[in-house]
Amino acid sequence: MLNATTQRKQRGFTLLEIMIVLAVTLILGAMAVPRIINTVSDINLRYFASNLGGLLQSARIQSVRRNAITSLQQANLAYGPAYYIDPTNGAYTNGDPVLPVSTQVTVYPGGGSGAPNENAFTAGRGYAVYNGASLPSFNARGLPCIVAGVTCPEVPGQGYALIISKSTVTGNVNYASVIINPSGRIQIWTCDSAGTWIQR
Repeated sequence: MLNATTQRKQRGFTLLEIMIVLAVTLILGAMAVPRIINTVSDINLRYFASNLGGLLQSARIQSVRRNAITSLQQANLAYGPAYYIDPTNGAYTNGDPVLPVSTQVTVYPGGGSGAPNENAFTAGRGYAVYNGASLPSFNARGLPCIVAGVTCPEVPGQGYALIISKSTVTGNVNYASVIINPSGRIQIWTCDSAGTWIQR
């Protein structure tokens, strides 16, 4: 004859116990999923900012190597929007270095993105930051400039900021920035949820 303890072990879980465990699991999942989505979006944004910084570094190297202006350009290519560097004719040609842009990513030359503490961030660089809408180029000396006709006049002591935003399906917006200082050095920064900008 089975005793009471053995009978309880053979009985298994009741429907109520299974429903409670399932409810707790769903609640924990609902709390964790938005954080995971936001973290993945932030990682993708950092990856894009690093690639954009690499594209700008490539433009700088090409401008010195060719002793000519090299520009960052934006275009809608066959597979969607992209940034590329153009060392020759002012239009994308096969072989130009290119960086595809996802539909959730927006790049703001000079600012105006609405990022937390954006103005304080750009003002705190220790040099003037260009606040126009043109994408940066590099002159033959590898210094950042904005193309004006066939020239690219360098403004001594002026740097450039590209503020990048990426929206998530949860409605959050993450921010990063690619900074070019007056000597052409490129830095990657990200903004945390408290509005603090951190150099990467």
